[in-house]
Amino acid sequence: MQKSEIQNLLVVGLDTVSIAGSARKAGYRVYAADYFGDMDLRRVCAEFKAVIKQKSEKSCGRIESNFKPEAFLRMAKSLSKKYRIDAILLSSGLDDEFDVLYELDDLAPILGTPPKTIERVRKKPEFFNELKSCGIEFPETAVVKNIDEARTAASKIGYPVLLKPVRGFGGANIRTARNSTELEKAFFNISLGNEEVLIQEFVNGLHASISLLATTKDVKVLTINEQLLGLRFLFRREPFGYCGNILPLPVADSTFRKCEHIAKKIASHFGLQGSNGVDLVISKQGKPYVIEVNPRFQGTQECVERVLGINLVESHIKACLDGSLPNISRKKSIFCTRLILYSPKRVKVPNLTRYLEVRDIPLPESIIEKGEPLCSILTMGKSRDSSFRKAEKLVRLIYSMLSPA
Repeated sequence: MQKSEIQNLLVVGLDTVSIAGSARKAGYRVYAADYFGDMDLRRVCAEFKAVIKQKSEKSCGRIESNFKPEAFLRMAKSLSKKYRIDAILLSSGLDDEFDVLYELDDLAPILGTPPKTIERVRKKPEFFNELKSCGIEFPETAVVKNIDEARTAASKIGYPVLLKPVRGFGGANIRTARNSTELEKAFFNISLGNEEVLIQEFVNGLHASISLLATTKDVKVLTINEQLLGLRFLFRREPFGYCGNILPLPVADSTFRKCEHIAKKIASHFGLQGSNGVDLVISKQGKPYVIEVNPRFQGTQECVERVLGINLVESHIKACLDGSLPNISRKKSIFCTRLILYSPKRVKVPNLTRYLEVRDIPLPESIIEKGEPLCSILTMGKSRDSSFRKAEKLVRLIYSMLSPA
């Protein structure tokens, strides 16, 4: 496929606003199979379909009840029957839904890391076994099927440990266990509906991610990002739930080189293509431990674009089809914060379209349930703290505007 052959893009996933917006700016005609169907998505898409049918005075429901991977496939098929789709771009939410990804790829080529490779980097423990063979550090990990195996693994690894579903996204349903009692409670909660559970060494450090672009011959680290997880002032109920990012993350040159080495080795070994992310924990000694690979566009996308002055969708397409990577500069004193706000209670949404920093904007007067995503915001500053303070100020303003439903 040649870049000149692509005119119509279909973006598929949980939250497609940023990808669709950048694709539109790059001159493509954009369609979306999305979960939320927010106001800002409607402005940039030629047509979209969404799991949620947002209506004034009506509840948007809960993700845990409404999220069904097959729904995205149905929406994508419906759009592809109506319009010529030249290629598909992936957002979050479908990383572990391999059957859905293969069927999407049959509709139109997924531009980026192909489904076979996605399956390879997302399947555990095979992924960690390959990291080990590459000499890449990661928290000691075991996959268990019952509580006896969980106890044995935790004793071998050493408390505290993390318990995680083998499949999932957004940091949901991850728990820490400091002893066997907490282990048992966490295991039975997580194992409901999951055949396997990950028991993982708890690495005390800074949660981070790497945003990279890969071609068949080269890999470029764009930014290293601070991950924000489980922030109480954003009403995120999950202790490790994804709440946004601040970037770039200032790290020592030695740590940056370690992260760059890891990203290049993983991308080359597995054959990642285009925009991908690697989640890490960086220990207090500056040692990075790989947590997982996100083989698609990440939640950091618009922040990366702001900090580096690039269109990441256009760069992704050029990397995949032309084998070219953008020239970037990391010397600018620009920081960008993205925060995801969650609803503190069952609320009716005000009109947020007036705020330029707000993204993922729900329909005014629609109802958001307690703990569900409300919107996200992007702020910039000349330092990490100034960028974050601007975001905090806007958070307080938005929460003050909410009214009980």
